[in-house]
Amino acid sequence: MNQVLLEMRGITKTFPGVKALDNVQLTLKKGRVMALMGENGAGKSTLMKVLFGIYQRDCGTIRYQGEQVNYNGAKEALEAGISMIHQELSPILHRSIAENIWLGREPLKGPLRLIDHAKMYHDTTELLKKLDLHLDPRTPMSELTVATMQMIEISKAISYNSKIIIMDEPTSALTGKEVDHLFEIIEKLKKQGVSIVYISHKMDEIFRICDDITVFRDGCYIGEREAQNTNHEELVQMMVGRDLGDVFPPPTAKPGKVRLEVKNLSVDGVFDNISFKLHEGEILGIAGLVGAGRTELIETLFGVRKHDVGEIWINGENVEIKTPQDAISHKMAFLTEDRRHSGLYLMLDIFANTSIAHLDAYRNKVVNVLDVRSMQKDCASQCTKLKVKTPGMEEKIDNLSGGNQQKVLLARWMLTKPDILFLDEPTRGIDIGAKSEIYKLMRLLTGMGKSLVMISSELPEVIGMSDRILVMHGGKLKGELDGKEASQQQVMSMAFN
Repeated sequence: MNQVLLEMRGITKTFPGVKALDNVQLTLKKGRVMALMGENGAGKSTLMKVLFGIYQRDCGTIRYQGEQVNYNGAKEALEAGISMIHQELSPILHRSIAENIWLGREPLKGPLRLIDHAKMYHDTTELLKKLDLHLDPRTPMSELTVATMQMIEISKAISYNSKIIIMDEPTSALTGKEVDHLFEIIEKLKKQGVSIVYISHKMDEIFRICDDITVFRDGCYIGEREAQNTNHEELVQMMVGRDLGDVFPPPTAKPGKVRLEVKNLSVDGVFDNISFKLHEGEILGIAGLVGAGRTELIETLFGVRKHDVGEIWINGENVEIKTPQDAISHKMAFLTEDRRHSGLYLMLDIFANTSIAHLDAYRNKVVNVLDVRSMQKDCASQCTKLKVKTPGMEEKIDNLSGGNQQKVLLARWMLTKPDILFLDEPTRGIDIGAKSEIYKLMRLLTGMGKSLVMISSELPEVIGMSDRILVMHGGKLKGELDGKEASQQQVMSMAFN
């Protein structure tokens, strides 16, 4: 029987207007991986921040290695052997890999206690070798992909020789090969007696890598299961408290006339000669591996990037889209892949984040002031429709869970009444219940005649939600598949060739 390494009992944490944790518990055993599951806002990350000393609990006890503990900050937790890899990365981009890994604990030398750069780079090289990461420690973080930054964050956690490593959505930016690599690292850590708390919404990962599963719902502890003694259906029932039925709702409309046509669109060195049509009431999926040019294509259509050659036609008219403002004026909307860095205004409240793209509609042209009352009413209405969990519209957006932040972004764009919506990884980092709600919303929109383009790295999602699927590889369009007849094997075969 595995030794209990960590016990959290009766943990309660309240924020203004919200009880984030209500008498919850968690037991972590030595050398095992514990999946912590639940919908966005269930309290998973909050509990881990309580353990890590970022938040102070209102009541409850934490016992670590048999002793009662209370950390007053991340530094104390790290020194005790607890590391946390946060869902949202925050690297120092203008500093090197080595400087990021050893930040605040750089090796020193000489009577003046200067940083020993040679040792720091040597130690970094040895650490990266152990993890099969072939990188130069001197490389600035700004030159790395998001996926590689994630692996560096994992390397940093391991460098503390921690007994517990908390991984919050660690594979959200990783490719399949990188996920395999991460799981190999986790298996090595388990054999060394390291315990992992693994937060993820991806069921296949949970059953592949986890030994135990703890489920939260609405800030409450629901139950614990051994992974080998439960199944997908039971976990969904525990997480959402209801049967979701079919995850992917059936189409509610038949595609109509052509709304958007792209002709021979190219951006030098990014993608080449892309042509396709998008119809009214249709969901067009775009599949492909990381680096295929999917996001760059959508950014170009929305005016974030400039194209070198090609044409964009909307409702039979050749249009010029040079800026996002041009795209919005043509009733386009763009839900970005990276909500925190290119979607949200983290220092502002929900009201500001919801209304920001549609201010002109509320402007009195005579006196040039905004009708704030109408804005507040419409923003609150959209957030209510999308079931955003918040104590009020004045709540700071950074205090919301990832799934609720994504819903606020959707509410923002719905206010603009778009005809064409570009959705780049719309359910990344979102729990299964919120995914189901977003899928239903997508079908509702197509039933209203809206046209959707969806980029997703989750093949079941692409196949389950798309009327047609475009597959890209290396900046080129490799082919088109009927969503009803496509298989994962077909999509991957085209994506790799």
